Amino acid sequence: MGIHATLCGANDEAPPAIEGFGLTPRPGLGHNSSVSDEPLIAVFIDYENLALGVHDMTPKQKSVEIGLVLNRLLEKGRIVFKRAYCDWSRYRRRTSTLHQHGVTMVDIPETGVSGKNSADIHMVVDAMDLCFGKDHISTFALLTGDSDFSPLVYKLREEDKRVIGCGVKNSTSSLLVKSCDEFIYYDDLVRRESAKTSRRTRRKSSSKSNDKKAEAVEQVMEVIRSLAQDYENVWGSMVKQTVHRLNPGFNHEYYGYKSFPALMKDLEKRELISLNHDADRGNYRLMLRDDS
Repeated sequence: MGIHATLCGANDEAPPAIEGFGLTPRPGLGHNSSVSDEPLIAVFIDYENLALGVHDMTPKQKSVEIGLVLNRLLEKGRIVFKRAYCDWSRYRRRTSTLHQHGVTMVDIPETGVSGKNSADIHMVVDAMDLCFGKDHISTFALLTGDSDFSPLVYKLREEDKRVIGCGVKNSTSSLLVKSCDEFIYYDDLVRRESAKTSRRTRRKSSSKSNDKKAEAVEQVMEVIRSLAQDYENVWGSMVKQTVHRLNPGFNHEYYGYKSFPALMKDLEKRELISLNHDADRGNYRLMLRDDS
């Protein structure tokens, strides 16, 4: 099942890539730069709002799987800032998971009826501070379903920032959804992960336990399927960037491929994708096969 997301102005044009499947340089740094031209994302998490929404989901969910959201965002750009706001005395058992994902936790102890509002205010102040102080950050991801954050969204967009929202469908304000450039429903991420698990199970049952190439194929195909949801044109350089954002330790040689293009050509040989070389851009455009 696809991700329910509203995309506004998604750029499906790819700049010339270095050596076919390589990374594109950040403007002004030259082709010898190792810094790639990819969106930089700041993530702000209204944890209590997200946790309450997940608790009321059907089927029942144990807790917020923050990794599902972060991985989806990594498919869109490089995350350079992650901060979660909450009275953590209520969610102490969940803090270890956030630590594992490198999320900074801001503790806002609740005092009377002002606790939640205090957390919201801290999140808004930090977001605006980052907006004006870190001009290189182009995208803000707000993990909340609270309509109170709509004015923040408007202000960020006024400052030419792209805003991605994420929340549980039944506990998310329609006003907030319409305010964002894109909104990802947590429910869809759960369904998507379930589908991934089913595909992995089928792959393991139909292939040898030491078939490393099959493992690489599944990892890269998951990325391609996701990119195909967001962009009309999917380019080889986009796939390579995204694979390494999701798994910085990914090494094509470990899986038995001499190069990343060799891996992509193996996907075509397996009739999972079609490759079309664009000589002007020095890049490959990918198309999913109907049965992949």
